[in-house]
Amino acid sequence: MLGGYLRNRSSTSILLRVFSIVFISLAIVLLIIQLIGYSRQRSNYPPGMTIAGVPVGGLDPQAASQRVLQMFMLPIEVQYAGAIIDIDPNAVGFEADIESMLAAADLARTGGSFWGGFWDYLWNREPTPVSVPLRATISEERLRTYLQTEIAARYDQPPTPAQPIPGRVDFTPGQPGQTLDINRAVILIEDALRTSTNRVVMLTFQRTAPTRPSMGNLQILMKQIINLSEIDGVIGLYLLDLQTGEEIHFALNNGQDIPVDPDVAFTASSTAKIAILTSYFIQHGQAVLDEQTNKMILDMISKSENPPTDKLMAQLDEKRGPLIVTEYMKTLGLNNTFIAGFFCNEYSPCPLLSVIKTPANMRTDVLTDPDPYNQTTPSDIGMLLEDIYQCAQNRGGALVAVFPDKINQDSCQQIISFLVKDKIGVLIEAGVPEGTQIAHKHGWIREAGDIIHNVSDAAIVYTPGGNYILTIYLYHPVQAIWEPVSILFADLSRAVYNYFNLPNQ
Repeated sequence: MLGGYLRNRSSTSILLRVFSIVFISLAIVLLIIQLIGYSRQRSNYPPGMTIAGVPVGGLDPQAASQRVLQMFMLPIEVQYAGAIIDIDPNAVGFEADIESMLAAADLARTGGSFWGGFWDYLWNREPTPVSVPLRATISEERLRTYLQTEIAARYDQPPTPAQPIPGRVDFTPGQPGQTLDINRAVILIEDALRTSTNRVVMLTFQRTAPTRPSMGNLQILMKQIINLSEIDGVIGLYLLDLQTGEEIHFALNNGQDIPVDPDVAFTASSTAKIAILTSYFIQHGQAVLDEQTNKMILDMISKSENPPTDKLMAQLDEKRGPLIVTEYMKTLGLNNTFIAGFFCNEYSPCPLLSVIKTPANMRTDVLTDPDPYNQTTPSDIGMLLEDIYQCAQNRGGALVAVFPDKINQDSCQQIISFLVKDKIGVLIEAGVPEGTQIAHKHGWIREAGDIIHNVSDAAIVYTPGGNYILTIYLYHPVQAIWEPVSILFADLSRAVYNYFNLPNQ
């Protein structure tokens, strides 16, 4: 009995051992199979991994590299001004650093514990998703160049300037344009290049206001206005844009252009009082005006009376007052402007103090019969007004430079305040809207028999669209008929005002 028991026990033990060996062998085989499977999986990128936002789970590095490059080398779509433009990333200097991104992905793939990962694999636990960010460079310089040459140059819509209407003093309205907002476009396109999903960009633009016509177009318009008026004689005009320094300067003799270098000499008549007023302040500096002097100046400017004018010149020098004015003007470089005698009155003139020759009155190609007592040119009186304006605005100009101890900003502002008092409602003043500030002096001489040969007006005009100086002088050898002449001055003034105050500028 004992022997049989021992034999049974021995058989059982052998079976157990065989079973254990088989079990262990199977476990080892299964483990090897799992290790092989895990190793194969570990050689690829884990599920859920992205490189630069591109899914690469289950791919090997080479396949992942191809997928990422394929995605980021696709063109981005740009929409602008109704056009659709495909931009090749290479064209704007986009370069993906694929090697750096793969290295980061490999580190994430192999950097964890082998057995910890194997344990997750055995239990079929998904690994924590890994995202490798994009690493790339973009040449902003190349991108900006592309935007300027390939998009802005082709699709921008420049503004259309206003255009003068032939035969009128008005302008057709200009049309606004649109220009690519390049700074904003650079940001939007760089963002699109750096993403694998949203690669469509709508570019923004900036509205550009229509520009004024050129000064050359304005000059053509003013000559047309003069020619359509059918007023013959000699007309000289000077216009200065006080914002830009651009000028128009021309003279016509019976509708034909004549040179303006040197300029044409005209009788200054009462526009010479601008020079007299300026000379008074040069002579007396910053002295406070007494009531009597203030009234004399107002009568000289607003009433254009000659007796107070002579009194003011006498305060410069009792005998040589007019020549003092002339000397001051010459010191300012205004060589064609002079006063050679007191006004007295047109019927009983005072003696001529000097016969003055100038480059302008020595011309023989044009005859304007300028008064030997007082002369100027459109450009001379325009430059004097510019000096007064610059002195009053910012203490600049020749007046302050030449007479620093006599003239200052306050005195120039006083000069302008007196010139603003000249209110006649005709000539240049008639061409601007009511309430527009004009610092000016008009002039004409009415001879016996109501004969007028000379009409002039010289003004600083202050407008919302810009300030400017406009001087107009006209001479007619027989009779400057008032109605068409005054209308012509107003039309020229209105054309200039409209030019500086075009809508939507």
